[in-house]
Amino acid sequence: MKSRAAWMLAMLGAAQALCGAEPGAPARESSKVWPALTQTAKPWTRWWWPGSAVTREGITKQLETFAAAGIGGVEITPIYGARGAEGQYLQFLSPEWVAMLAHAAAEAKRLGLGVDMATGTGWPFGGPWVDAADGSSSLALIDGRLTGKPTEMKVKRAAPGGEGLVLDPYSTDALDRYLAPFTKALAALPRGAVRSQFHDSFEYYNSSWSPSLAAKFQQVHGYDIQQYAAELAGAKPMDADTLGRIKGDYRRTLAALHLEYVERWVRWSHDRGFLARNQAHGSPGRLLDLYGAADVPETESFGATLLPIPGLRQEAADIREDPDPPINLIGRFASSAAHVTGRALVSSETLTWLRENFNESPSQAKPQIDRLFAAGINHIFYHGSTYSPADAAWPGWFFYAASQINPTNPLWRDFGGMHAYVARVQSVLQQGKPDNDVLLYWPEADEQDEAEGLMRQHGMHENEWLVNSPAGRRAMELIGQGHAVDFISDSQLRALQVRNGSLHAAGGGYRALVVPATKRMPVETLAAMQGLVRAGGTVSFDALPEDVPGLGRLPERRAQLRELLGSEELRKVASRADVLRQERLCRESAAAQGLNFTRRARSDGHDYFFVNLTSRPLADWVSLCRGGEEILLLDPLTGDAGSAAVRTDAGRTAVYLQLDSGQSMLVRTFNGRAAAIRTAWTYREPAGAGSELTGRWQLDFLSGGPKLPGPVSLEKLISWTQLDDAAAGRFSGTARYRLKFDAPAGKADAWRLELGDVRETARVTLNGRYLGTTWSLPAQISVDTLKRRGNVLEIEVTNLPANRVRDLDLRKLDWKIMKDINLASLKYRALDASAWATQLSGLLGPVRLVPMKLVRPTASPNAP
Repeated sequence: MKSRAAWMLAMLGAAQALCGAEPGAPARESSKVWPALTQTAKPWTRWWWPGSAVTREGITKQLETFAAAGIGGVEITPIYGARGAEGQYLQFLSPEWVAMLAHAAAEAKRLGLGVDMATGTGWPFGGPWVDAADGSSSLALIDGRLTGKPTEMKVKRAAPGGEGLVLDPYSTDALDRYLAPFTKALAALPRGAVRSQFHDSFEYYNSSWSPSLAAKFQQVHGYDIQQYAAELAGAKPMDADTLGRIKGDYRRTLAALHLEYVERWVRWSHDRGFLARNQAHGSPGRLLDLYGAADVPETESFGATLLPIPGLRQEAADIREDPDPPINLIGRFASSAAHVTGRALVSSETLTWLRENFNESPSQAKPQIDRLFAAGINHIFYHGSTYSPADAAWPGWFFYAASQINPTNPLWRDFGGMHAYVARVQSVLQQGKPDNDVLLYWPEADEQDEAEGLMRQHGMHENEWLVNSPAGRRAMELIGQGHAVDFISDSQLRALQVRNGSLHAAGGGYRALVVPATKRMPVETLAAMQGLVRAGGTVSFDALPEDVPGLGRLPERRAQLRELLGSEELRKVASRADVLRQERLCRESAAAQGLNFTRRARSDGHDYFFVNLTSRPLADWVSLCRGGEEILLLDPLTGDAGSAAVRTDAGRTAVYLQLDSGQSMLVRTFNGRAAAIRTAWTYREPAGAGSELTGRWQLDFLSGGPKLPGPVSLEKLISWTQLDDAAAGRFSGTARYRLKFDAPAGKADAWRLELGDVRETARVTLNGRYLGTTWSLPAQISVDTLKRRGNVLEIEVTNLPANRVRDLDLRKLDWKIMKDINLASLKYRALDASAWATQLSGLLGPVRLVPMKLVRPTASPNAP
């Protein structure tokens, strides 16, 4: 009899084939050039434990399912529970709860998975042991003095045992008391059982005061905040400039206190053998320093970015528009902090509110994920997956705002293709080090010294503070010109050193520092810039600062600024036009050609990730700032790899790329020969218009519910919702299309099978041979050979769960069994799926065969 380990390996292999991960694996020769798909290269997922009503058997089963699908790890976050399961609830941090955490960690280790955990339940930090003195408070004016008024905010989406007041995010003493129960409870865990602790984004609403704030303000700024109590509270008028300065000092004090809070949590994590993963966005300031304080800085993708990719559905009723530009500015704050401070991993909470609940398609997910990759993110965390017992009625236990990366989702079997894609990209983007040339100073003082409002939060979604700022616009300009850019903070900039003309941070070297038009700048920062210029570093000012921020010691600091501005070094730098061009900083031509990109350096070459998020296909030479003796193309969608066509353009290496709208490619350059592969990349282009496949399609429903529709024969491809079968209109699952056809007339080196409009994923088999799964745009697949007559095409299509959910509400079934928010719509109203329009489902086509011919890109250079 086989051992359990051998049996499990066999089962995992079978499950991978079922989920689509194995069929997409690289060919034998291609696999030699792909880095290993490590635990961190694979995507991770936030794993909600509703009510912590988990069992050992349930944990094991779901972790085995995750591992089989190609997921690399989980972040455990307990939340509110499901109705009817109250008897199985476990109290957070109880011995029983810790035993389940230990079991999850042990099973994850057995399966090669990693485990992170939130330092709390729901979000943000808080719980039943937080008393009013340690709770969050807002600034109030009482008897002429500033003090704190309790916000009385409770932990959002708390799990049993985690309900209670939200913690003061500016008090390290309060944090120490908050962490004490964790220290005691988690002491029973083996060291290393949990990789990392996690702190979610700053959602300590209206938290604008702390008992230590006045003393900290006096210490940092040299004057008493209480003498301006009435002005700060809006009870007494003051000129806008002075008020803005005082409020700037107040905001900087909040930011400094919260940084100390996060740093204390990081030290606590390290002392107990954990890494620390932190989302800094939403905080009142010093975002770059907050991200940099963590071992794994984490950004977030929220909503949908409107992109012109043909076929990318963006119906207004189903989306929350992401106001961040396609180049993903806010995500670059997390990656910049990681690059500057030398963190190997930078993560993202990914696919939050991608579409309305149960309406999220993998084809809609890929552009969002690609935006993150191009912004330097290399450690994806899905948002997310929900623990659900095997006997729970469909759709099981679920969480709102998630993309439902759950086995109960009919798309689960084809999510494996998405997981494999993410793993391949990340296997490359986790190699070597970032290779950006330009540091862009983030002038936080300008943003803080404003008379309007009181507390300022640097949000992910309300991001005018970045996108509409001079620095944000300068970043978009530089990136659009083809520069590889990282933001840098005041404190990070002051730590820079110059070596052989390069600016060196802890994470590596840069060619130049760009200072956007800045009205106010701390004298310490300007002095550091002067020192960099004096040491031979390249600093480019769009405009020299006019003043210093804040009110404390204002005459003294203004005098210091005037002295610095009069220095020879800064006068000389300010008089130079277009410093970046004079320094001959290389610009990646890909940006002008419409591609988003990121670049990394290895000891033996460089790696690029390119993605085409425009409406137009690209078939052109792309010159590289980092060439090589040999260049390989790696397709992360298929796992294919081959030697690229290369030529020299104006002294630079250029590679020929073919990228349809929505497609991506990895380019690996090698200083020497890459002996691991001998196959040339296959370039093809259409040899004709192609023809639509017509005939009688046999449609058979294979799996899903609530009831399998009957088989049907179709002369024309239509949505399942248009069939004369009521069961098809509410069906969610998989159906197989089968068509016999003869090869089109004429010759071709190969064929491209275009599936047209697919709702939502399709597994393609031709003449009994599996060709692959299409889950992204464009929905097409390569076909090497056709028989002259009697070809048999089989396409298994899986749709969204939306129509089945709609049917549940139309029939007024009691399926929304989750407590607390149960169930918020995209617009944060009670979800009523009965009002949804039915979602088109199945293979809509047209299905076409396009003849393809091999092409050899010309080696002659383009005209300058």
